[in-house]
Parts: sequence; C-alpha cells; structure tokens
Amino acid sequence: MSIEITMLRAIEVLDSRARPTLSVTVELAGGAVARAGVPSGASTGSGEAVELRDGDPERYRGQGVRTAVGHVNGEIADAVRSRRFADQAAFDQALIELDGTPSKSRLGANAVVGASMAVARAAAARQGVPLWRSLSPDGVPARLPVPHFNVLNGGAHAANPLDFQEFMIAPLGAPDLAEAVRAGAEVYAALRRRLTDGGHSAGLGDEGGFAPELTRPEDALALLLDAIGDAGYTPGRDGVAIALDPAASEFRQPDGTYLVAGEKLTSTDMIARYRQITEDFPVWSIEDGLGEDDRDGWIRLTEELGEGVQLVGDDNFVTNPAVIAQAIEDGIANASLIKLNQIGTVTETLQAMAVCRQAGYGAMVSHRSGETEDSFIADLAVGSGCGQLKSGAPARGERVAKYNRLLEIAAHRPRLPFGLTP
Repeated sequence: MSIEITMLRAIEVLDSRARPTLSVTVELAGGAVARAGVPSGASTGSGEAVELRDGDPERYRGQGVRTAVGHVNGEIADAVRSRRFADQAAFDQALIELDGTPSKSRLGANAVVGASMAVARAAAARQGVPLWRSLSPDGVPARLPVPHFNVLNGGAHAANPLDFQEFMIAPLGAPDLAEAVRAGAEVYAALRRRLTDGGHSAGLGDEGGFAPELTRPEDALALLLDAIGDAGYTPGRDGVAIALDPAASEFRQPDGTYLVAGEKLTSTDMIARYRQITEDFPVWSIEDGLGEDDRDGWIRLTEELGEGVQLVGDDNFVTNPAVIAQAIEDGIANASLIKLNQIGTVTETLQAMAVCRQAGYGAMVSHRSGETEDSFIADLAVGSGCGQLKSGAPARGERVAKYNRLLEIAAHRPRLPFGLTP
C-alpha cells in the first residue's frame, strides 16, 4: 500500500524519567492520523543510532530535544510531505538518505524513529488493520509473547549498589497471556511484601522494579526465588523462570576486568559465575552478560552456556542487521535484543529480526528505561512472532501500557498462539 503524507509534526514531551523526548504525529492522504512517542535509553551501546539533544545547560540540563523537533517539523516534513512512497520500507529509506550519516546523528535518531513509527501506525489505520498485523512479515505467523517483567532494578536503572541491572521474571509455563500477566503481577506483589517484611525499601528503579539495598546478585536472585514461591508458583521453565540483564558493559573496567559487588573478575570468572548461577537458580536467559567489546569472552560464553541458556546480545548488537549477521558468523550469543530506537527505523528493526529468524537466533523485543505510554513494541512483538517482550515491571503507566496492549490483542484474537517461538 502506497503512503502519501499530508502532515508531519513533532512536539517536545516528557518521558518516564522526566527527561524530554519527542511525540510525532502524522496524517496520511485519506485522513488517517497517528502518533508515536519516542523512547530513550540509559544503558546504551556505543554503536546505537544517536539521539539528538540540544546541549543547552539552561534547559533540562542540556537534555532538551527542540533541535530534533525542529528537524521533524522542518527538513523531514518538507522532504516527505506530498510525496508518495511505495511502502514503509521506501519511506524509511528516504529518512535514512535524508539524514545521510551511518548513525542518524545529523537529524537525530529520535527524530527519525518517531517519524518512522508514526507512519507505520498511520498506515495500519488507513488499511483498517491492527498495527501488529501490518508489522507481520509475509509467511511469519503472529504470536503472543511471553512477558519478561523487570521486578528488581540495579545498575544504571537504580540508585542502589546492585551491579546487575535487571532481574526479570518470565512466566514461561503460563497457559496463556492473561495468566502470564497475572503471574507477573502476583509475584511482583509477593516480592513487595517480602521486601517490606525484611526491612528493605520498596522504592522503585527507572523501570518500575524494586531497588533494595542489595549488593550481590545471588542475594537478589534468592529473594526473587522466594517471592515466586510465596505467590504460589513453581520456579523454573514449567512455571516462572528468571531472566537476567547484567548490562556488563556498565561494570567493565578499563583493564578489561569486571567489578561485581566489589570483586574484580576476569571474563573467565564471569562465565564461571554465570554457570553457577544457572545451576543454583532457574535462570533461562542472560542478556549482556559480558561487555560489548569483550568479543573473545562472548565466544567462550556462548560455547560454554549457549546450549542450555538463552544468551542475548544488546549493547554489542544494537539491533543492527549487519552487526547481528557478523555475530552469528562469529558464534556470539544465540539471541538478540530488539529496540526500535537503537537502529532508528521500523524497517531496519524488522530486518534485524529477519536476520535472527533465518539463523535460528531468538529475538526479544524491548522497551527502554525512558519510556512513554506508547505501546508500539507490544504490536511489534506480536506481529513479528518473536515470542518474547520485556517492558519493565507490571507497574507504572508507561510499562503497563505495553502489557495491557498485549491483553487487548489477546482478547480480540484469542486463537493467536502464545509462548516462545518453537
């Protein structure tokens, strides 16, 4: 279906961390109108598409996005208005060429991805189909994903001494999406009770998870294991499993070692620690287990744990199809995290997922620590059939919006399969 844009505009709004971001609205010929809220990350890979920030210390401590807003309302709108594009891919390619940089740094990846997302949503509305259906590649069956709830926060997402960034619960054994969401909410509530009963703070990190004053990741895992049992669930892949995002680049030291709970570890030490963790706790997935520049370590990690554990590349993959393809050739990881704003357009995001699918790699669609109420990624996870979505805790509006969108899709399409991709 061809796309003709009659109006494109952006405004500066706030994300969930009280930092500015963009809201982009588009109108197509025929009257379809759609809006997209642009996410923003805190723990970022060095190869990510570049957000454009104003740098004015007098506004939002330099984090304003008026320049990016101006690019949408000016140069981008002028270039695409009244032009007819064959499809989403053609529109996104026009944005890429207009920016002219490998990292989308001239116009700003936040400006580009907002326009791309808004057009994708408007095109679906014009066709009269849900967004997830319009995002579904030919021959790829849609699927309701297993939600991964980040219920304990550390690292760059919380002001506590816990070096590992995310401790997630994944109801892999749930019979359907509604029961998976229920499990996430009930374990979250049980975890709150256990924290308060134990004298810990129930304050929240950026993604809605609790941020207790813990130091060792194993202590956090033990607490989580207890909460799963408290809520009446069986820990493990037949019930509620655990997924980790250590975000190891954040605690990798200049000398190449890793500093965890005050202990200096080599790559070999980290791999051994992960092996022990997976033996002691029902951890099914580890994201960013080593630093993005630790190529040899990643290869060894994959060789040693890749048969039994999902190993997800994020900071080292940055949703880039070419980077993921090279990692597959090198034997690094067995899954990729998928973030729209990491690469900058809907089309490139779908291409990254296609690379994973063709190689038998897993793909987990992800939010960012700075979010809006936009639920685009829920539709992306369903339409792509990837089987996995992480969007933070089952709390806070910007996180719950994604899970509630999944529940809405499931209610309207009860025959959609649920669970990890076979």
